[in-house]
Amino acid sequence: MSTGTTGTVLIIDDEEKLRTLLARIIRLEGFTVLEAETVKGGNKLLDKEDIDVVLCDVKLPDSNGVDFVRDLKGRFPTTEIILLTAYGNIADAVTAMKNGAFDYIIKGDDNDKIIPLLSRAMEKVQLQKRVVQLEQQIGKQYTFDAILGHSPLIIEAVALARRVAPTEATVLLLGETGTGKEVFAQAIHQASKRTNKPFIALNCSAFSKELLESELFGHKAGAFTSASKDKRGLIEEANLGTLFLDEIGEMHIDLQAKLLRVLETSEFIKVGDTRPTRVNVRIIAATNRELEQEVNAGKFRDDLYYRLNVFTISLPSLRDRKKDIPLIAEFYLRLFSGKGNKRIDSISKDFLDRLQQHEWKGNIRELRNIIERAVILSDGPQLTVDNLPAEFQLSALRSTGPLSAFDLASVEKLHIQRVLNHTRGNKTEAARLLNIGLTTLYRKLEEYQISFHA
Repeated sequence: MSTGTTGTVLIIDDEEKLRTLLARIIRLEGFTVLEAETVKGGNKLLDKEDIDVVLCDVKLPDSNGVDFVRDLKGRFPTTEIILLTAYGNIADAVTAMKNGAFDYIIKGDDNDKIIPLLSRAMEKVQLQKRVVQLEQQIGKQYTFDAILGHSPLIIEAVALARRVAPTEATVLLLGETGTGKEVFAQAIHQASKRTNKPFIALNCSAFSKELLESELFGHKAGAFTSASKDKRGLIEEANLGTLFLDEIGEMHIDLQAKLLRVLETSEFIKVGDTRPTRVNVRIIAATNRELEQEVNAGKFRDDLYYRLNVFTISLPSLRDRKKDIPLIAEFYLRLFSGKGNKRIDSISKDFLDRLQQHEWKGNIRELRNIIERAVILSDGPQLTVDNLPAEFQLSALRSTGPLSAFDLASVEKLHIQRVLNHTRGNKTEAARLLNIGLTTLYRKLEEYQISFHA
């Protein structure tokens, strides 16, 4: 009975009759089988072929299977090895398993166990390969190659980031909300010497002063009422890696002094502690504020500003590089149509024209949301103007003459009805897609007398 599993198996055994018998049994189950008499011959096949599982005798003319396991796993980590052993060699087989062997089979007696064992080993190999693929995809996602655009401003920003990445310099990223500051920070980290160490991101605007202090620096048990045990802060979690502090302009001025100490001395004191904690961490900070103005207004420490401002990169707004919009829109179309299992091949010219006319106050993040929403609402092979929010559709009406309140209401009502139909009456999801509050949606539904009928 076939297992339905496919893959390539290499048998290394100097006993020809046993090797031939095993090969026949394994081939009948749909596996590809290669054979070798010695470790030397097996290594030649391993270098040339994509081999998933190795069946190897413990005692071979030119090597010992126990030693071979260690060598194989060092060279081919995702390849599994099953040992063939005689009764007297079970101790060797157990040692080999400690070295990384998948399992062992007693020669001549365990033929009925070979296929189930091979199938389990093959499943592990396929899972390991999938993990490696995902890790490669994730790594690629955060590289500079993942930053889309051909406009001079974005090319210049990427070039600066590439130059500073291999250094240990502190980096300050400037730009409006949604311009991709965290994407740049991730890419800098991936291209640095710290790439295999932690990357920790923290949005400073998301916490009160007290919570931000605890999140960033950690605390000792008993430091405050709810502190029942010691807590490592994100600076400590990022040790040897990179800490990305987004919206640093929102950080309370008292905490700015503690952060300055980290930058100057590589140490800090946890909340409720008396002894300093040492760290080796690279800081990348970002803000949408004009920090010089904040310094002049007394809201941001000048010494911290100068310490952060070692290497500054300004990220352009989307409206300053509108020629990149079609490329970015196409990328998100492929992303979201793939996730939604939809076949949408193109974007209409009118759709792209509306995108080009928009001001993009939310920048790339806003464009991403618009394309995601359009893909969800699309029923055809192409994104059209009908899939855009009401404010985009109104741009066409404005160009033909004065816009009446009736025109606005008609387009808005139609768009809300489409979204509600898509969510099958789920008002919370409809409000999310429309990017409005739930109470606003309820008011609009009542105002336009919109309802969903299954």
